[in-house]
Amino acid sequence: MNRVGWDRRARSHFDSSFYDVDGFLSGETSLREIELAELDGVSGKRLLHLQCHFGMDTLSWARQGAVCTGVDISPVAIQQAQELAEKLSLQAEFVCADVYSFQQPGPALFDIVYTSYGAVCWLPDLNRWAEVIAANLAVGGRFYMAEFHPIYDLLAGYSYFTRAEPDVEEEGSYTENGADVVARFAVWAHPLSAVINALIKVGIQIERVNEFPFSPYNCFEGLVEREPGRFYLKHKGNDVPLVYSITGRKVAC
Repeated sequence: MNRVGWDRRARSHFDSSFYDVDGFLSGETSLREIELAELDGVSGKRLLHLQCHFGMDTLSWARQGAVCTGVDISPVAIQQAQELAEKLSLQAEFVCADVYSFQQPGPALFDIVYTSYGAVCWLPDLNRWAEVIAANLAVGGRFYMAEFHPIYDLLAGYSYFTRAEPDVEEEGSYTENGADVVARFAVWAHPLSAVINALIKVGIQIERVNEFPFSPYNCFEGLVEREPGRFYLKHKGNDVPLVYSITGRKVAC
């Protein structure tokens, strides 16, 4: 169900001003200030991007010299990613697979595993997710994620804690042209503690956890752009945490 929905979204997103593919093709990066500041030194590193959509972040890291592999469940998105790579003459591999079934085809493990913004809510089991990260990350390699804060979901009326059964709804997309792209999706809530503990369990040593009072994307109801590229939300007069990031390193188990 989610794959079908993301196939539809990929077609719509590719033509949206939200993603601005034309700007990307002309040289702009899709990466935002949070991940650019926190994940550096990628040149020459093998980078695995989980849930890469149609590959703009993956290819942005490739522009910085990383040797990239992007993985996504949607064959439509993967095809679009491959077409972008060809147009830009960038070397990147794209694999159509869900996170749980991905296996690196070669013997070399990755130096960096990366994921960002609206990724973990599509996964029912974070322990399996973390196992895939650890299985593909070399000892000493870095894990990095920037993700929307689950506090926002709680304020929007959803559970903060993980439930066995997902929330299943029909909804449009978050892009300006997405109102008519209605599809049925299943999502799962994951508190910050569940994300951190799943990573620790598989040997990812957490080095840093940051929380941010803004989103780099104007993708939620009620956001106000108080600074360029920073969208804020107030609750009872106080700023809501909208993004968190985790930096970790795989240690020998």
